[in-house]
Amino acid sequence: IIGDVRDLDFLKKSVVEAKPEVIIHMAAQPLVRYSYTNPVETYMTNVMGTVHLFESALATESVRAVLNVTTDKCYENQEREEGYKEHEPMGGHDPYSNSKGCSELVTSAYRKSFFAKRGIGLASARAGNVIGGGDWALDRLIPDIVRAVYNNEKVIIRNHQSTRPWQHVLEPVGGYLSLVEGLYDNKPGYAEGFNFGPNSNDNCSVDHIIQLLNKYWDGRVNYEIINSDQNPHEAKLLSLD
Repeated sequence: IIGDVRDLDFLKKSVVEAKPEVIIHMAAQPLVRYSYTNPVETYMTNVMGTVHLFESALATESVRAVLNVTTDKCYENQEREEGYKEHEPMGGHDPYSNSKGCSELVTSAYRKSFFAKRGIGLASARAGNVIGGGDWALDRLIPDIVRAVYNNEKVIIRNHQSTRPWQHVLEPVGGYLSLVEGLYDNKPGYAEGFNFGPNSNDNCSVDHIIQLLNKYWDGRVNYEIINSDQNPHEAKLLSLD
């Protein structure tokens, strides 16, 4: 079913008719730079879309477990070396990151106010930067590089020294399914927020990723590093504990 999470009536109708036992919420406006030019859409999708999803779940008697997938950028980023732990404050400098912090706060409020009383497990998953097939969004490092090589173009690199907790998509997905299983079985300690990221020594810089791809593509990655001061703010250091 194709719809819009901003449309509460249609979303609720669709969920009620589907009668799911498990819901994994992954609908989002997922791009940092896009959020600077489209903040209203970003907040409507990532905050009210989450509210609408929870309202739809509460209106559906069959639901036993709900997982809200947010992001590692939901934390108040202090540009520090050590990774963020699950209990640390939500925040976010840009509208995307901030909207996901808001989505986490919404999740906490709905868990305490409604889901716990109904015996429905509600958790959130904060994943590091995910790479893998199928992601062709703009402003993502590896898709941008692949497009540039394929089209014999130069790729523009904004923050070559920034570090991120990159991981292959199947790693967090496997974690999500384990988390949902615990929620479904009503195991204690599962209805809360969880980080999904690589070991800290697997975090690496944008520059490292470029050089790695260049190695395997025989130097075909043609790139230009631009002054990041000319661009909207993006975090330099980010890792998860």
